[in-house]
Amino acid sequence: QVQLVESGGGLVQAGGSLRLSCAASGRAFSSYAMGWFRQAPGKEREFVAAISWGDWTSYADSVMGRFTISRDNAKSTVYLQMNSLKPEDTAVYYCAAAVTGQLPTSAGGYAYWGQGTQVTVSS
Repeated sequence: QVQLVESGGGLVQAGGSLRLSCAASGRAFSSYAMGWFRQAPGKEREFVAAISWGDWTSYADSVMGRFTISRDNAKSTVYLQMNSLKPEDTAVYYCAAAVTGQLPTSAGGYAYWGQGTQVTVSS
């Protein structure tokens, strides 16, 4: 069983930055693929970024060049650095884990989810 706890959300002005963290419990974190998803009110959950155990990464087109996903296996933590934030980035951000050597970019590819952290970007 894997437990995920996100932190770092908050309110920021457009153009600002935030860094989200997701701490994982359980063994073998270094073998997990980790992903970030987000869900805005009235919208479906959407893929944001993912990182494999081998540090391969994938990003949604909407965040490419602005967001960076990284992981620290020693701390069992994955990060999402968000720069140049826009009001349309406002959503609840979820961390997810998959026990796979691949790099899933759909929610169905992940078995474990955190509770989410709110990110609000004001204009």
